[in-house]
Amino acid sequence: MRPDRLNAFTDGVIAIIITIMVLELPVPKAPGMAALKPELTLFGAYALSFIKVGIYWFQHHHLLQASKRIDGRVMLVNLFFLFWLSLIPFVVRWVGEAGVTHDTVLAFGVLMLLCASSVALLRTALLAANGADAPIARLAARGRKGRVTIVAYVVAIAVSFAWPLVAVAIYFAVAALWLVPDKRFEQLVD
Repeated sequence: MRPDRLNAFTDGVIAIIITIMVLELPVPKAPGMAALKPELTLFGAYALSFIKVGIYWFQHHHLLQASKRIDGRVMLVNLFFLFWLSLIPFVVRWVGEAGVTHDTVLAFGVLMLLCASSVALLRTALLAANGADAPIARLAARGRKGRVTIVAYVVAIAVSFAWPLVAVAIYFAVAALWLVPDKRFEQLVD
């Protein structure tokens, strides 16, 4: 099977995830900017999560663009990835209601670790489904961001027990790392 249908399906699921996240943002009942103050934590969690979902979307897009074909294993691992991604609106809402606590920051980190790990599994499944001449085979050998991300999430999870705000800073740093475009994909897929 060609990757186009899986890419389109994943695009649709990600669009729904983003829509659910934005629908969870309450509209203030009072006029003026002061009415937004109680929702700043929720908005911050939403903004970080929106960036993370966007990063996973273009990472997924690049992986499939660099692949010539997919198989059943790729489809199952892709569902595994989408499962974890679909829990992001739930965790965002929890952060919004409970605040930045040990538990909410830990849950966010564990979820991000599961998302990052499932992308690594997806990359492995795509490598197995494609030949050594596929662009993904050349790309997989050179990337380090994925490993750095997983290590950073493990560190942030450990740190969240004592310093939740430090863990949040690590989550933002990982997002910033991925906002730097990876030109390798555009060069290989042209």
